[in-house]
Amino acid sequence: MRVLVTGGAGFIGSHIVGALRRAGHEPVVLDALLPSAHPVAPEPPDAEFLHADVRDAASVRAALRGADAVCHQAAMVGLGKDFADAPGYVGCNDLGTAVLLAAMVETGVRRLVLAGSMVVYGEGRYGCPRHGRVRPGPRRPEDLTAGRFEPRCPDCGAPLAPGLVAEDAPTDPRNVYATTKLAQEHLAAAWARTTGGTAVSLRYHNVYGPGMPRDTPYAGVASLFRSALARGEAPRVFEDGGQRRDFVHVRDVAAANAVVLEALRGDGGVPPGALTAYNTGTGEPRTVGEMAAALAAASGGPEPVVTGEFRLGDVRHITADSTRLRQALGWRPRVGFAEGMTEFARAGQRASAGVGG
Repeated sequence: MRVLVTGGAGFIGSHIVGALRRAGHEPVVLDALLPSAHPVAPEPPDAEFLHADVRDAASVRAALRGADAVCHQAAMVGLGKDFADAPGYVGCNDLGTAVLLAAMVETGVRRLVLAGSMVVYGEGRYGCPRHGRVRPGPRRPEDLTAGRFEPRCPDCGAPLAPGLVAEDAPTDPRNVYATTKLAQEHLAAAWARTTGGTAVSLRYHNVYGPGMPRDTPYAGVASLFRSALARGEAPRVFEDGGQRRDFVHVRDVAAANAVVLEALRGDGGVPPGALTAYNTGTGEPRTVGEMAAALAAASGGPEPVVTGEFRLGDVRHITADSTRLRQALGWRPRVGFAEGMTEFARAGQRASAGVGG
């Protein structure tokens, strides 16, 4: 298939381009190469390349000519710094997606794979010994300041046990970035219903690996820890380090995109006229503290420092149940936590970034 990869020069996008090449597809890259994302020009992608912004309708229509499918990775990523980032997130993520979908209608392209995110769930799944499955409310600044990081039952105040989140869990975005990622899914669902197209959102968990941007609040905690260690500094772990996440290697995420595109090419069980969401994670929760310690050990750097600091827009625990993707399409993560963190500790990183795939 000829596949347009928006944001294909970025961290995840470039790995997807490579995976598509190896699978025998013809990737076409559209990337704005914005200075905030690419302060240093990246290596030219191993694909046809169009230097353009996904919000430029004429350029997107040109890139879609002859395409069989779209892999939409272009986005402003991460939590950001404060609410002043909101216009940038909405412009890049939601307006960009709307422009792309409108151009797909005009050019007749009916297959879409969207870079979704686990952040659409907000807090993860929790169980109370007395009340069963519950959803804790927003975290309160006074609790976090006092070091009370764990959510408690909204009914009885008991400690909660975190669990894996499945795709049928209610969505509850807790920050601007999360809100824009959910809006992207709603736009894609509306497009699919209107056109009869097939849309899949791969809800990525915490993606890491070679080529991850460094020294940026947008790229994720793994990037910040790796950058600190490269400078000979101890990783600074927020809260108490007990936050549970699902760290999934970028090569596994790229492979998931290739598997979904193969399914969209044939009768792969993905229904048209709707958006199908798949969690994309290992299913093996790790704490942020464990991840920092693994990177420090692999790099021979200083041990992490637990600071007690917090960001109000963060959630405490969010980890995936990726059973649906495994059972429906046969995808399996191949890179284990220890192997992946050892590789990442020694791999190169990109220059600082704020926007991109």
